[in-house]
Amino acid sequence: MPIPSEINDLIERLNQELNKVEQESRVGLSLAQALLNRFPENARLIQLFASFNSAIFFSEIERRRIKSIIENFSGDNLATEEEIQEVGEDLASELGRVLETKMLISNLKQRLDNLP
Repeated sequence: MPIPSEINDLIERLNQELNKVEQESRVGLSLAQALLNRFPENARLIQLFASFNSAIFFSEIERRRIKSIIENFSGDNLATEEEIQEVGEDLASELGRVLETKMLISNLKQRLDNLP
């Protein structure tokens, strides 16, 4: 069964948001690394660096999770409306987690940008 357009739209949005999380995290990593080179014992910088690394790892895990959801859905020959709705709800939950992570990373990066 072909994947409904609403599900495809949700997958596309998820991938876009994950790309943004990764991009912001990589920039944050670079900023944190530069500051850590100057202040290697700063616990807050170490924590920020770890947060950016965790966000990149989270993005990789989410991509695998999304792929698994779609593979399980696509494996069924005839998906019921209930199964389609369940997939949509699963993907919407994933989107919520991704957006939350994106906001966190954006705030952390902004903190680094605002340092003197």
